[in-house]
Amino acid sequence: MEHETRLTLRLPSDVRTRLSAKAKSARRSLNAEIVYRLESSLRIEAELPAKASDLRDSL
Repeated sequence: MEHETRLTLRLPSDVRTRLSAKAKSARRSLNAEIVYRLESSLRIEAELPAKASDLRDSL
């Protein structure tokens, strides 16, 4: 099991509302939705340099 750390997070109420709606439609808890979105954005960010390099090479 991964080590987990508790974090207190302040969100604008409209962001919380939108995240809650997305979590409900995906059948996830709000916490799971936030973790899912953070992991997704970090994965995409890590892939960007390789994609940019591929794009540069194709020009």
